[in-house]
Amino acid sequence: MTAPTMKRNTARVEASDKLRAHLQRVLVALVDLHVQGKQAHWNVTGRGFRDLHLQLDELVDVAREHSDTVAERLRALQAVPDGRTETVATTTDLSPYPGGLVSVGDTVDAIVERVAQTVEVARAVHDDVDAEDPTTADLLHEIITDLEKQAWMISSENTEV
Repeated sequence: MTAPTMKRNTARVEASDKLRAHLQRVLVALVDLHVQGKQAHWNVTGRGFRDLHLQLDELVDVAREHSDTVAERLRALQAVPDGRTETVATTTDLSPYPGGLVSVGDTVDAIVERVAQTVEVARAVHDDVDAEDPTTADLLHEIITDLEKQAWMISSENTEV
């Protein structure tokens, strides 16, 4: 069985339905991570607040930039990205973020878990994406690398030697 291939002509390249669905899934995870990161940023409390508050903004920037790149890649492949709140809320792979104030330690754990869930989405679709469009798979590599770095840096807040 051969992998689905993108339609190509001189004017444009079109993603298959499978590639579109995979990129949409990654987009939703990144949008949700961005929103949950802001929720955490606004409501983290306790010793170490300021450092984590600033780190969460860095994570939000990474998620936002990558979500924009994925959405623009979808458009380049003649697909329509869907980042509407109702779409994100009903199709995300991420666990919901707790409401209210959350301690620094619990925020670290919750956010690192959501970063890991986002990375898992990118890893889960990677091989199919790579088989159809290695260029798009390169974007997934960047997403995974950047998010794993963020997870390491944030998780270090809870690491004691």
